[in-house]
Amino acid sequence: MDTEEVAPAVQNYISEELDLVQMKSRGKRIRPASVMPDSNLLFVISIRGKNDMHPKTRKILYSLRLGKIRIGVFVKASAGMMEMLQKVEPYVTYGYPNVKSVKDLIYKKDVVRVGKERIPLTDNNIMEQELGKHNIICIEDIVNEIVAVGLHFKSVTSFLCPFVLNNPEKELQGKKRRFVDGGDSGNRKNQINEFISKIN
Repeated sequence: MDTEEVAPAVQNYISEELDLVQMKSRGKRIRPASVMPDSNLLFVISIRGKNDMHPKTRKILYSLRLGKIRIGVFVKASAGMMEMLQKVEPYVTYGYPNVKSVKDLIYKKDVVRVGKERIPLTDNNIMEQELGKHNIICIEDIVNEIVAVGLHFKSVTSFLCPFVLNNPEKELQGKKRRFVDGGDSGNRKNQINEFISKIN
C-alpha cells in the first residue's frame, strides 16, 4: 500500500486515541464542587466536526443529539450533565440561556418532528396533539416549560428538533482553546446569550 494512503489513516488513528486519552484525563480532573451548575437550564452547541474524534466521544455527543456541527439543544443542568460536558469540552460550548434567548431560539428556529417529518412549529393543533396531555398547547407554553425546566421538560425537548444555527462571523477555536482562556469551547455561563444572538 502506498505510504501516502497509509499516512492519513495512521494520523487519524493517532488523533482519535489522543482524543480518548484527553477525554479520560478531563474526566479524572472533575471535582463535584467544581461542576455544580449555576442554573437548572443549559443550552449546548456543537462547535467542531468529528473527523479526529474517538468513538466514545462521538457516542456522548450523539446521546446529547449533537451529531452535527452548529447544532444546539436545551438540557437540564445537573452535576452529572456538567461532568459529561467536560468530557467532550473541546467539541462544545454551553451556558445558561436567559428568557430572551429561549424565546428567540424557539420562535426563530423551532422545528419539530411529527412521525418522520420535520416541520416548523407554527400550528398550535400540532402542539396540542403532541403535548396537550401535559397542558402544553402553544409556543408560549413550550417557552415557559423550558425556562422553568418543568416536570415535562424532557417531553418538550424531545418533541423539538435540535436547533440548526448560523455560522459565526469568525471560525471557532474549539479544540485549540477554551472560552475561559480566550477560545470558544466549554462553559460560557451567562455569556452564552451573547453568542446565541450572533448565530441565531
